[in-house]
Amino acid sequence: MLCARLTNARFLTMDPDHPVAHDLGIWRGRIVGLDEAVTSLPAREVIDLQGATVLPGFIDSHVHLAWTGFKAGTPSVAPCSSVEDVLAAVAEAVARTPEGGWVDLAGYDQRGLGRHLTAAELDKVSAGRKVFMMHDSGHGCMVNTAVLDLLPAELPHGEGFLAEGAMGAARALRLPFSQQELADAIGLAARTCLAEGVTACAEAGIGGVLFGHSPVELGAYQLAKEQGKLPLRVQLMVSADRLRPVTAHEDDGIPRALDLGLRTGFGDDRLSVGALKIYTDGGMMARTAALTGPYQGLDHTGQLQDDPETLADTIVDGHLAGWQLAVHAIGDRAADVALDALERAQRIRPRPGARHRIEHAGLIRPDQLERFARLGVTAVIQPNFLRYFGDDYAAIMGEERAPWLYRGRGFLEHGITLVGSSDRPVADGSPLRAVQFMVERASTSGQVIGPDEGITVDEALRAYTVAGAFACHWEDSAGSLTPGKRADLVVLGDDPRSVDVSRIGDIEVAATFVDGRDTEEAAS
Repeated sequence: MLCARLTNARFLTMDPDHPVAHDLGIWRGRIVGLDEAVTSLPAREVIDLQGATVLPGFIDSHVHLAWTGFKAGTPSVAPCSSVEDVLAAVAEAVARTPEGGWVDLAGYDQRGLGRHLTAAELDKVSAGRKVFMMHDSGHGCMVNTAVLDLLPAELPHGEGFLAEGAMGAARALRLPFSQQELADAIGLAARTCLAEGVTACAEAGIGGVLFGHSPVELGAYQLAKEQGKLPLRVQLMVSADRLRPVTAHEDDGIPRALDLGLRTGFGDDRLSVGALKIYTDGGMMARTAALTGPYQGLDHTGQLQDDPETLADTIVDGHLAGWQLAVHAIGDRAADVALDALERAQRIRPRPGARHRIEHAGLIRPDQLERFARLGVTAVIQPNFLRYFGDDYAAIMGEERAPWLYRGRGFLEHGITLVGSSDRPVADGSPLRAVQFMVERASTSGQVIGPDEGITVDEALRAYTVAGAFACHWEDSAGSLTPGKRADLVVLGDDPRSVDVSRIGDIEVAATFVDGRDTEEAAS
């Protein structure tokens, strides 16, 4: 007897052997059959989906769950459009903070203000408190003098704006969070994912200087799972700065590793260790993505996180230790560093099944596409970056480079696996809004950016299902509605393939199933 049979729906399976179905059978959390294979079988529960469209659960292959949860509970200066308004918001937060305490604010973005604030300006409203405003990109923060005084004098601070490693030093003054605080934040973010149809995700870097929250952060995810606060599947990327030299057997050829040799693949179908996260550059919002040519109207080309040889050594060592690698590279100069190192690593020890990834691949030159393909590197992009920030990104790249931003068609035509993700909370996490952008390439203002990079709705949906599963080594159990795979699916109020493209992002997510159970009903 089936546990459940879902009927009266249009199942878009993403499986070419059975692309569309009307019935789906579930037994013990797995799909056991489609259509005639299950329609006559008895079932404990028959669920009439009333003509809805059903897809495999979306896979968001690059997220920051803890950061998302914390940001949701942090006062934000995002609505402010002037320096004066930001300072007023800071003063209001200061008034609620005990003397000598820390004032945490989110939503800082200099682009809407026309310039960065200064520590001196914050000093005027901070009343001796320590002010820390996280930049929306995650690659910088704005602090006052009370924080700068706690940092090494030689640290570059740009009159209060700290980028990349300098930001990490400021964050370290506050860390670590407790595992319970982290578990609560993770749970809050996970529920948001489910509401958007996301049934599995890859957490993009735990335990590190830039985005980590605790040296025992993996334990917080275990705690969230034990407490029932992890209602979706999570694969954890470990920050590469957690590697340390090891004296392994010479036949293993492992120069650096995590304790006990922990690497990609450890865990179960709910919580597992994924790729090793390696940062090569910063971000475009903070103007720290590393480019080969200067930002339009500026006299700099961003920055690498370290000297190229050190970055390359980390990439090679991670490969030799058996990790799948997720290399953060937004600018084309950073992509060169990543591709050079990945090529060197594969030359030393060929691992054709490693499925190394480049996270973001924000600005990829035409000549770099062939190298992606030849090395078998997956491109994990964030379409909503251009949907929401595209006008700014196109302006700072200029007319020649703007079409290279967060490519779609260029990757696919070169046979490169194209994977969609959100990088939440940096941008809106909705996969459907991202799918819409991937097809029409239009920002919220209506500006079309790189129209030749547009792809079809089917191809965009694959980026959030089949390709996402491939990038996370989940293709045997997720990504399509195929018998034997997990019964993770999303129920939509309309068919993304049949509505006008401009409406895709507004399609209702009616329900999300994980292991064949409606997650909203399971939570009630």
